[in-house]
Amino acid sequence: MAVTSKNMRATGRPSSVAVFAAQLRALVYGTTLLLAVLAIYAVVGVVQSRVNVFVDDVRYGRPRTHHITAFVGHGEESGRPTQLTALNLDREIVILELPGGDASKVRAISGPYLFGADEHLTPVTLAVQDIDGDGQADLLVNIRREQIVYLNKDGAFRLPDAAEQQRLMQAATP
Repeated sequence: MAVTSKNMRATGRPSSVAVFAAQLRALVYGTTLLLAVLAIYAVVGVVQSRVNVFVDDVRYGRPRTHHITAFVGHGEESGRPTQLTALNLDREIVILELPGGDASKVRAISGPYLFGADEHLTPVTLAVQDIDGDGQADLLVNIRREQIVYLNKDGAFRLPDAAEQQRLMQAATP
């Protein structure tokens, strides 16, 4: 005896259960893809942050330190340049100046205090340039994307007063 079956449904339209299953499958795949992209983004961010800290550790050490040698006109009669060292000591910026390289005459310049997470790892760099046009090299302290100017006046570096700051601002704008 032969058994035959006959499909009683119309073959043109899928059932509502089949449509719902296909939509559910697409939603699950889309959600999985979104979660995977977010996880990859988070992992790449963590890895990039760790690599940046490692590169700064190699370049600036711990505590973060930067050193330059320049002729700034402070105790350089012997012909030796002044040594300038910037330190980030647990978020407090300190600049040490050895006029003419003489360690017995070291001067400490207090810089800003840094606020925020992991600011003890922020590198501080130094540069010298005549900012006010008086012929003496001024000290530029670079922290992240900010620059602090210490004017070279009377044989020492100091922050500009209000009038000097206003002149510097006017000279900087075209």
